[in-house]
Amino acid sequence: MHGRSTSPRRPLTVAAAAAALALAWPAQAGAAAPVAAPERPAAAVAAAGATAQAKGVDYAAWQRDVAAALATARPYIEQRTANASGEKLAIVLDIDNTSLETDFHYFWEFPTPAVRPSLDLARYADSRGVDVFFVTARPGIIHDLTAHNLRSVGYPVDGLYVRDLPDLFHEVAAYKTEKRAEIEAKGYKIIANIGNRPSDLTGGHAERTFKLPDYDGKLS
Repeated sequence: MHGRSTSPRRPLTVAAAAAALALAWPAQAGAAAPVAAPERPAAAVAAAGATAQAKGVDYAAWQRDVAAALATARPYIEQRTANASGEKLAIVLDIDNTSLETDFHYFWEFPTPAVRPSLDLARYADSRGVDVFFVTARPGIIHDLTAHNLRSVGYPVDGLYVRDLPDLFHEVAAYKTEKRAEIEAKGYKIIANIGNRPSDLTGGHAERTFKLPDYDGKLS
């Protein structure tokens, strides 16, 4: 099946998580129950010395830039959902450095913390009756691990699309466009598409897009 959107079937063991990490991608496993994302002081993140710092991206400045990029998203969702009776509404988020602070943490830090402004927006949309979908270029082998991470830091997850083997032959932008079209085919109107790379946002199938910073490709 392409771009699975199913839920985790069972909690992953630490050993299974480590094996998946070694084989595929720097995603993380978390606690079994969803919890609020902990506050991460900038100094603590800087001390980790992860990928973003190596590329010269300052954590505190990034947080401010993300908040600025999403400043109009909450009032837009409030207005868009005010008279949406009978509509099935959705938002779509990218994961790495859009929903999770991937490049600011080592892969063994469990779980990867949420990008706080994105988490707050996803929770707000959920409270307004909007379903929350994630479309990522991460490989299918870590579907369950990724869903576990998202839920463990507090995200509502109504669907998660990852790249299975046939999807790896598509350009990322084309793959993500296809998955948004699949969500629309289920009867949804995608009112917002949120990502930090142009490939997350091109191709249409969303009423509005919100571009988070990637600093000319420095963040994945």
